[in-house]
Amino acid sequence: MGYVLVISFPVILFFLIVALAFYLLGRARGRREAPSVPVYYGPPAPPFQAHRPEEPGKTPEP
Repeated sequence: MGYVLVISFPVILFFLIVALAFYLLGRARGRREAPSVPVYYGPPAPPFQAHRPEEPGKTPEP
């Protein structure tokens, strides 16, 4: 039983170190890319002049 523990402990330690390294590298990459990616909440608003021009003296239709 002790032999399995001697072999398994270095492997478990190696995986923990690798997992921590990937976590730190991924966090750094995510923080570097975060300001460049806009947050998408929904479809974009139409351009300002996309609506029908209103005639003077007329009330707009709903």
